[in-house]
Amino acid sequence: MSATELHVHNPVEDLLRQDRIPTIWCPGCGIGTSVNSFAHALLKQDIDLGKTAIVSGIGCSGRVSGYMNLDSFHTTHGRAIPFATGLKLARPELNVIVYSGDGDLASIGGNHLIHAARRNIDILVVCINNMIYAMTGGQAAATTPGSALSTTTPYGAFEPELNLVQLVDAAGACFVARWTAYHVVQLERTLEKALRKKGFRFVEVLSPCPTYFQRKNNLGDALQAMLDYKKRSRIQHGCPTWETALTPGGPIIVGEFVDREREDYLTRMRKQLGPHYSEFPPQLEESEPEGCSKEC
Repeated sequence: MSATELHVHNPVEDLLRQDRIPTIWCPGCGIGTSVNSFAHALLKQDIDLGKTAIVSGIGCSGRVSGYMNLDSFHTTHGRAIPFATGLKLARPELNVIVYSGDGDLASIGGNHLIHAARRNIDILVVCINNMIYAMTGGQAAATTPGSALSTTTPYGAFEPELNLVQLVDAAGACFVARWTAYHVVQLERTLEKALRKKGFRFVEVLSPCPTYFQRKNNLGDALQAMLDYKKRSRIQHGCPTWETALTPGGPIIVGEFVDREREDYLTRMRKQLGPHYSEFPPQLEESEPEGCSKEC
């Protein structure tokens, strides 16, 4: 067998839609790296992938749902969490994951992020934070660091940036963590833990955007970003989230910050509605359309 005929099967291939490979992501982008960690985490879970759905919005990270070989929903800009919420409430037996970017989840969709955490909706949110609107032209986002350059802040950003892990912690999320695209093994382990937990879980992944953010701010290429993550990152599990703010050139605090128990939204609703609604939402019986045979 020649070298060109030799093919070593990668276990994550089964979780990817091979007809859509290669991806659209730029060389050096960290989204694909995060997807690899996510796929490995999924494979290590004793969960039914046939009952696992992934939801995303618009943007570079929003393309993840289209590449994953799962039931997928590519939704409108900023609305991934409302779609996921409806899906989880209608089909509580499903494992629902939201996988999108900081612009989609925290800028245009920031209100939904806050209220999903407040309600403790039983979904996992993976937020790829490249600190910019990458797909739509490099505009500033709610996470763009102060003084950073972008197409909409040519003289530097004047608005203070959001610290996403602090935001969702304050809103009531039951699990909150942050890693970078450099921390592939740690990210995989955290996603394994998050997949097993019930309630609103939020995992932030800092990822380089070499095309817009890195280039616009003279921060070098993606390799330089990885070296920077390695040099500046400090693993501090349990660190109070108000001490995890990101500052240009400062330490990057990573780890698992919040892991607490709270009743999820559906459990609380069933309790308050009373015993007559213990099976809410009602399970619909599968039936064939009237006048339709199995062959139709």
